[in-house]
Amino acid sequence: MQKGYLLVFLTAIISGFSIFINKFGVKGINPYIYTFLRVIIVATFLSGLLLAFKDLKSLKLLTKKQWLLLILVGLVGGSIPFLLFFKGLSLTTAAKSSFIHKTMFIYVAILAKLILKEKIDKKFLLGGIVLLIGNLILLKKIPSEINYGDLLVFFATLLWATENTISKYLLKDLNGRQLAWGRMFFGSLFILLFLLFTNQTNLIFNLNLKQISWVLITAFILFGYVMTWYSGLKYIPVSQATAILLLGGPITTLLSLLSAGKIVYSEILSGLLIILGIIILVGIKESFKVLKKIKQLIYVRS
Repeated sequence: MQKGYLLVFLTAIISGFSIFINKFGVKGINPYIYTFLRVIIVATFLSGLLLAFKDLKSLKLLTKKQWLLLILVGLVGGSIPFLLFFKGLSLTTAAKSSFIHKTMFIYVAILAKLILKEKIDKKFLLGGIVLLIGNLILLKKIPSEINYGDLLVFFATLLWATENTISKYLLKDLNGRQLAWGRMFFGSLFILLFLLFTNQTNLIFNLNLKQISWVLITAFILFGYVMTWYSGLKYIPVSQATAILLLGGPITTLLSLLSAGKIVYSEILSGLLIILGIIILVGIKESFKVLKKIKQLIYVRS
């Protein structure tokens, strides 16, 4: 189980860097084209990994139900929610969309309880409340209305919550590489169909060298994200795993503060509360074990 926590904590760290870097990478690029290229590049990398580790043989043994669920993961996790999220983001504020997305762990916890029979204890509830307070601080004020963009982001978040629950179920029989491949491969096919239907595929050929470089850089980060996420999710409850992902927020905030050279105390307070919420939710003992392991990895690599 400790291996699972370590991998998901690494996913959260990667996520924090990814959100910060993507702000630069997506500039001037059609977000749908940007998403499609990143997804298909990662799917190609993962296809190579499956060949190298001879995972394709075990994929042939999957039942029709497992294949359908794997395709569903690509649909509700690797394609539709991205399209909804980016469209919603263009119609609402970044702060509101970020808060809505960060409530995903709540929907995952409900689905995991109903479908996977995961235990939701008092520790999880207390940690969840602290996490919500931390995210509310970034909003600065409670929104007085919900617009169309907010609804699109909300539906995208629900789809991602559903995908993570299905993924946890499939990981009983699949490894992280296989599930990551299914999500990215089928996801890229569904996004390609959307681009063809909306006559946007020609925009791929309008990218310049700088934009292509950003796509490759962020695709490499996305590859690290899906590999650590699905490999870690196999070993720990999906409700806890999605809550740990919120650690990416304080990391993005820290990078943004360092980049701007400006201290925003509300964002620092929010980050500290999110970290505290995750520690409560996972457990102090387990959190320090993971922190110690990360330090060891950093020491070995240095």
